[in-house]
Amino acid sequence: MKNARHILAEKKISGTLSIAPDATVYQALQLLAEMNIGALLVMDGDKLVGMFSERDYARKVVLMGKTSAGTPVSDIMTRKLICVTPKATVDECMALITEKRIRHLPVLEDDKVLGVLSIGDLVRETIADQQFTIDQLVYYIHR
Repeated sequence: MKNARHILAEKKISGTLSIAPDATVYQALQLLAEMNIGALLVMDGDKLVGMFSERDYARKVVLMGKTSAGTPVSDIMTRKLICVTPKATVDECMALITEKRIRHLPVLEDDKVLGVLSIGDLVRETIADQQFTIDQLVYYIHR
């Protein structure tokens, strides 16, 4: 089974999309919409300081009566992040996402961000792995 490094290498979006903590929520939402994604890393220079997601927006801006244009990302971002190393397997990542009820996993190596795995990335890989197993079994049976 593949690990986090392999999945990152196969992703369509190369590089890591991020926003600064002092950017406004509105700017973050614009970037999410433009890139058609659900979350952004919040980076202070090279340091990962949090994550901003559509869930953060819905729960911490709209429901709290704040404004997108007047609220910095740092005020509502998720600070306590669950991260994995590039060696983490798909099964390990899926277990974390399920247990912690999250949708995105930053991948770090020596405190350097390599990318982010989404639940979609992991489900896609799980399905591909299962299809490979099915194909092998069908080949074996019909041989």
